[in-house]
Amino acid sequence: PKRKFLLRFLCVLTVMHVSAVSTVHAQDEAAVQLNGLLSNIQTFQADVRQLIVESTGGVLEESFIKFKLKRPDGFYWETLEPYPELIVTDGATLWNYQPDLLQVTIEDWESERSELAAQLLNGRIDEIEADYFITGGDIGNGSAWEFVLEPVDPASLYERVTLYFREGRLDAIHVDNGNGQRTFWEFFEHILDEPLADDVFLFVAPEDIEVLDNRSAP
Repeated sequence: PKRKFLLRFLCVLTVMHVSAVSTVHAQDEAAVQLNGLLSNIQTFQADVRQLIVESTGGVLEESFIKFKLKRPDGFYWETLEPYPELIVTDGATLWNYQPDLLQVTIEDWESERSELAAQLLNGRIDEIEADYFITGGDIGNGSAWEFVLEPVDPASLYERVTLYFREGRLDAIHVDNGNGQRTFWEFFEHILDEPLADDVFLFVAPEDIEVLDNRSAP
């Protein structure tokens, strides 16, 4: 379930079919600003704190994650605590390694089925616009931005997604789920555009673990 949530939340972000001209203009402007903040990033590394909060306000889970991104399709998401897990893709293959279970699952990577976070952080603004109305923009005279993404499809897993940028860097993502739960991602120790080797986004299975290869052509 955690992997599916992440992979839904982490490879998506606006179809702007709205009748009011002013609303369309506002959404277009918001999408342009969001694209401007994302488009120039080639690599991105950060430490991530994830909180999953129930509808009553109680914290269901707090996780600490190591994140790496390399355009166009390199994506690395390693949960360090409390339950170790690695999700990594090179744009062709997806590996999900669960060391506690001594198991790795291998699948074909399909960008059109990728999660919201992965689509967002890879800068696929056209894919985002296909699924979300985007509003918001500059709230800090060029030093802070807030964008609200609301799904076009009322049956979406997410009720609302809010993105916060500070000094041109992604600061936090807040997700309101349809079931009342909320997920917060806070990004720390940003490293932008430092070279990352391609093999960072490959996974070589350790010996003596179970390999579940679900690729169409291994």
